Amino acid sequence: MKRTVTPPPPRVQPKPISKKRLLLFKGMALLLPFLLMALVEGLLRLVGYGHDLRLFVEDPQQKGFLVMNQYTSEKYFSETENATIGNFEPFPAKKAEGTFRIFVLGESTTIGYPYMHNGSFHRWLQYRLMHTFPDKEFEIINLALTAINTYTVADFAKQLPDYSPDAVLIYTGHNEYYGALGVGSTSGIAHNPLLIQLLIKLRKFRLVQLLANTINGIRKAVSGHKIDLRENLMKRMAADQQIVYRSETYQAGIDQFKTNITRLCRQLSEQHIPVFVSNLVSNEKDLKPFISSPGNGESSAQSQFQLATEAYAMGNFANAKKKYVQAKELDRLRFRAPEAMNQLIQYVTATYPGITLVDTKRTFEANSPHGILGQETLLEHVHPNLFGYALLSDAFYEALKKSRLLPDDRTREISLDELRQRMPITTVDSLKGVYEMMILKEGWPFNVPMPPEEKRTKTTEEQLAGALVVKQIAWPDAMNQLVSYYLTQKNFSKALQVTEAQLLEYPYNVALYDQAAKLSVALSRNEQAVTYLKKAFRLENSFERAQPLFITLLKLDRPNEALPYLQYAAAHNSSGFSLNELQTFVQQLIAVKNQFMKDSTNINLSNQLAAGYLKFANTAAATKYINNSLRLDGRNALALQLKQQIQSIKK
Repeated sequence: MKRTVTPPPPRVQPKPISKKRLLLFKGMALLLPFLLMALVEGLLRLVGYGHDLRLFVEDPQQKGFLVMNQYTSEKYFSETENATIGNFEPFPAKKAEGTFRIFVLGESTTIGYPYMHNGSFHRWLQYRLMHTFPDKEFEIINLALTAINTYTVADFAKQLPDYSPDAVLIYTGHNEYYGALGVGSTSGIAHNPLLIQLLIKLRKFRLVQLLANTINGIRKAVSGHKIDLRENLMKRMAADQQIVYRSETYQAGIDQFKTNITRLCRQLSEQHIPVFVSNLVSNEKDLKPFISSPGNGESSAQSQFQLATEAYAMGNFANAKKKYVQAKELDRLRFRAPEAMNQLIQYVTATYPGITLVDTKRTFEANSPHGILGQETLLEHVHPNLFGYALLSDAFYEALKKSRLLPDDRTREISLDELRQRMPITTVDSLKGVYEMMILKEGWPFNVPMPPEEKRTKTTEEQLAGALVVKQIAWPDAMNQLVSYYLTQKNFSKALQVTEAQLLEYPYNVALYDQAAKLSVALSRNEQAVTYLKKAFRLENSFERAQPLFITLLKLDRPNEALPYLQYAAAHNSSGFSLNELQTFVQQLIAVKNQFMKDSTNINLSNQLAAGYLKFANTAAATKYINNSLRLDGRNALALQLKQQIQSIKK
């Protein structure tokens, strides 16, 4: 019997996937890794892993203000233990009309090392602008960090247009080799600027921070290497300590600087933001090369330095200058910028509109014997002393003046010599800088022994400075203790200096302006008092500020300026004393003075002004016009009578 074989059922052909669905699946497959990364990123942020690395964050102390983010530097350091923190200088998120806002970018010199605070050139500039243009509001925000280079500076700069800058000041270039991501640093990863720029962008993500921390942790566990925070930052950052002149690494540092400074200047120029870039200064005469090639040939930095020293001793200063610079160029430990950096700065400032060269080098040379830079202006390899920081500020001030960005009225302009006398750098800040420098030079690469400690009782200033250096006390607390000490000693001049130092650090603290004004009045520094009273009044209108302001302005014979504050005081009078008569007098005084300004030889007008001021016991202003009358007519009866009245008042 034949078996019947049942044929298999026909195979059902699968329905072909449409191109649209195929593309959708491929797209989902491609997107899946990114979606997973986004999910992980969200979870990391949710649990608080890593840090927000934005340049600015909301100031927790002042609503409506921004401040530099203390974590922002972590974007640029491969090992976050080395990441540095800059200044916390708050500024309004919304710039007030009429305010001139300046951002400052750079490295350790720009932040004012070793003095910090008011030793920095931007504070010298801030003080000078405040007193030269007392009716103009200036904001100067210093974004400098130690141990960084142009990668950080350029990345900061591209973010600044969103914050309404009126000018950007830049001093950078000495850290190209050993600053964060530098070609010779421990945090260097490549000689490719584009790759490094991409890495900087990616580091804002928490997932990238997690991966970086994990890789660093594994590397340290395998190698057994840990960062020794007892070593100074110079030693921790310098990996390649033998960078030969014109070698591949040497050229990579210059190319890195060229790429970053060019990008920075081009971007800000395109945004029509005025930029002021300073050339660089470093110690030529009073610092031997750190590391020299062996032998005594032309490639030996030590040999060139010795030849320079001999030429200097013989009075051949032109040759000495040349040899000192060559010794610096040949120094293999590249903590001082090569001359090529200054050539690039000159090139970019000449290439892009709105980018101005600040010739600090010429300013330093003009203030150095025979134009050779040394200990007269610099502390060690690159950091200025206080005189040097004053010169650096002056170079930027003069460049701002020439640019015509500053107001035209300079009747109260402070000269550099006057600035050096008045700048409120306290004894504590100055000593702190000295102590910091002793500690720095004791370590690598200077290796200068610490001088023996003097066996004597330390002054209050020395005790506070020492405590600051070893971080036993914070700067605000040190200044509070110092001003209290001076007030107890009735040393009002020193107390005013400390108060001025504090208000530069905290420019929105109205109480500090009040205190500075009171101390200025007590010291008969009425012009300073007016500056601080006006600033305080602009920050916070009140009768208590308007009253001393109009009184001081009348003492200075400036009734036009006094009248608005007198009118405010009359409208907000909390004293119970009528100001109507004084208002009437001041209005009449303004009318008489306007006539007198047209005819200063009119004795009747001069006497009328003197008598008016004397009526309100303003002997200072009255004396001015009495003297004018007696200069015109030494026997004028009324003037002589008024003079006798003043003498009686003084008795």
